[in-house]
Amino acid sequence: MLNNLIDFNDLSLSEWENLFSLGVDIYANPAKYSERCKGKILATLFYEPSTRTKFSFQAAIIKLGGNVIGFDGIASSSVSKGESLRDTVKIVANYADAIVIRNANEGAAFAASLYSEVPIINAGDGGHFHPTQTMTDLFTIGTIGNGENKKLTGLDIGICGDLLNGRTVHSLLRAFSLYGGNTFYFISTPSLQVPEIFVSDLRKNNAIIICGTIEECIGKLDVLYMTRIQRERFADKAEYEKQRGIYILDKEKLSKAKDDLIILHPLPKNEEISPEVDDDERAKYFKQAELGLYIRMALLIKIFENAGRKEKEAEKIAAGFINSVKRCANPKCITQTEKYLPNIVKPGFGEVSYCAYCEHKI
Repeated sequence: MLNNLIDFNDLSLSEWENLFSLGVDIYANPAKYSERCKGKILATLFYEPSTRTKFSFQAAIIKLGGNVIGFDGIASSSVSKGESLRDTVKIVANYADAIVIRNANEGAAFAASLYSEVPIINAGDGGHFHPTQTMTDLFTIGTIGNGENKKLTGLDIGICGDLLNGRTVHSLLRAFSLYGGNTFYFISTPSLQVPEIFVSDLRKNNAIIICGTIEECIGKLDVLYMTRIQRERFADKAEYEKQRGIYILDKEKLSKAKDDLIILHPLPKNEEISPEVDDDERAKYFKQAELGLYIRMALLIKIFENAGRKEKEAEKIAAGFINSVKRCANPKCITQTEKYLPNIVKPGFGEVSYCAYCEHKI
């Protein structure tokens, strides 16, 4: 039962497939759903900048007959006065039926869910996860794929760019662990490779190949998922400058690709995709952004259907997590700024455990 959406894998495969089917129907028959969420209020709490995610959620609730409140950046909220995440969420939950939150700190959405009386939807928590972007990605692959590629198994998928800090990448790989029979080509520099925790489940039923260049694998790919170098996640700006511009998809590289390749990008894009590629019929990232509206409409419908059935805080903490005497040392973790949060971890393998918020080793 879907109460919150923190990680895509909060969904079972059957729940995702139901959402997918609902999104397809909304896309085909939007007027049919114009009052589905009449009287509902969605709060969008965006501590970080956003265009597609924020606007698509706001448009989604309006198109469903509901209303939206929220803030863009902490300067327009009491967060600028030092209000804690817990207090902000508790207050906003009095005014809204669900909360969409984006925050620069990893694990912020999970932390918010511990104190909210209404459902929490993760719209991006630092470099950790972005589950509704993953919904958009899978929905795009599954609905506009060409021929035999209109599926989510048996694909050759290239993922290029900042695999270390890219929350969209982390969510996507976690989601594909629900499927099998795919081959993933990780295209990145050694220092920007994906953390193992996000691929450990993926490896069970899928193949992973490490590539140093786009040219090595582009001819094999059914899907190429391009990402930007995450400038805002780098503590050392000089290191960012070393990484930027290494991977650029251009017309010459595309000449070696399949005619039915699907090029995706979570956007915004910078220099990693040459402007000339935008006009290539294989470039689907603008369509991808459009489709995000419909799958988020489906998500809101399901979230509101289950609202009021949330677990109590103590039960949520107990479910799958254990108390720890150690505090997470990840400087990007929400526990670094919200000191009241309980020290809880989830067990790993052997003596290893991971922070319940950001999933870094404890």
